[in-house]
Amino acid sequence: MVNVDLIVIGAGPAGMGAALAAKKHGVKDILILERADKAGGILPQCIHNGFGLHYFKQELTGPEYALRFARQIKEKQINIKLSTMVTGITADKIVTAISKADGLIKYRAKAIVLAMGCRERARGAIRIPGGRPAGVITAGAAQRFTNMEGLMPGKEVVILGSGDIGLIMARRLTLEGSKVKAVCEIMPQSGGLQRNISQCLNDFDIPLMLSTTVCEIHGSERVTGVTIARVDDNLNPIEETRQYIPCDTLMLSVGLIPENELSQGAGVSLAANGGAATDKYMHTNVPGIFAAGNVAHVHDLVDFVTEEAEEAGKNAAKFILNKKLDGKGYAFREKKTPSSAPLDPNEKRLICIVCPVGCEMSVYFDEGGNIASIKNNRCKRGLAWAKEEFTAPKRVLTSTVRRGNKWVPVKTKGAIPKALLFDAMSALKKISLTGNATVGTVVAPNIAGTGVDVVLTDDVEQ
Repeated sequence: MVNVDLIVIGAGPAGMGAALAAKKHGVKDILILERADKAGGILPQCIHNGFGLHYFKQELTGPEYALRFARQIKEKQINIKLSTMVTGITADKIVTAISKADGLIKYRAKAIVLAMGCRERARGAIRIPGGRPAGVITAGAAQRFTNMEGLMPGKEVVILGSGDIGLIMARRLTLEGSKVKAVCEIMPQSGGLQRNISQCLNDFDIPLMLSTTVCEIHGSERVTGVTIARVDDNLNPIEETRQYIPCDTLMLSVGLIPENELSQGAGVSLAANGGAATDKYMHTNVPGIFAAGNVAHVHDLVDFVTEEAEEAGKNAAKFILNKKLDGKGYAFREKKTPSSAPLDPNEKRLICIVCPVGCEMSVYFDEGGNIASIKNNRCKRGLAWAKEEFTAPKRVLTSTVRRGNKWVPVKTKGAIPKALLFDAMSALKKISLTGNATVGTVVAPNIAGTGVDVVLTDDVEQ
């Protein structure tokens, strides 16, 4: 039995944030246990931008965000064991783990922070009729295959569910050459951020079909198509609206489930959402066991995961040091939906993509078709973006380039003309990296003649 002051289970943004906060508040003996072979949780495969705007006041990709915390973990000399699977936790804070390096090992902790994140809801949870052909895949699995393995899930894709991962993958697959035929959402409103609907679907004319579901999967060895239908107020398919769409892939983006099997083994109570129930100190009902991040409730933004985890780490430290807990608690942040108010004849509405807030702005034009005024923007950046959007729209491109038999994440250092996104993608496919490099290294100067360089968004080592 190995004694440790604090054990953090999971080295994603929650786990690393909690460990760093505990270190800051006086805990010296900290151990992070992570089942993957790299720290970062889901972030290394989230190569798109949109992370860090709240926490770092910068827009980062997932790998960049994770790397900032991984470097701090190393600098603070916090012990982390990768490729280590936790198989059990008890109420008296004994943690059992197994790894190739250490075999089976038990730890006794003074406090534990649960930071296991969440998993995707799969096909079995939504009961779609049909056989089990190849080509039915979750959005997260498709993301990993595409962004980390260099493998395309399919050529003609229908997406069920409009969660953010599904929306982002609609754009990613389109840029890689797939045809995304539709995104179907059973609810009357999208489950994703409005900015993602704007830049991932609207940019590429991908239809979002609300109050619509997949009611049958066709194909024996491989998906050949799906039948979709609109649903009534009870979410039952309306027979006369059934429509067949030929495709070779059905991608599921139908929600996330907090990963709490270990929590339950320790006697941790779960909330109605399936997450670990906590008080305002991020403390569970089991003394000394704290929880934060998607294991407590699924967050829209990783920045909020980090903030919540820091609260858990701080209070775990206070618990260990026999100090009074201190917390403010974290409430769910509601998503905004676009206004349904009628448009003025000279008005156009657009969702700002500058930050995750996704302001819905109204742009008014004069009789000559020129912009007369812009309203409902919250910041000057949004105002400038709206003006540019109607004259010379630009986007930051995130993608991958080959390095041997692996793929590494990259992005354009700035926004490039939207019309040149596919040209830039074609240029990136011709690049093959060798040797080691660090985040920010230029791998393609002046991509597609845009004057913008493409840089690495993660460290690349042997």
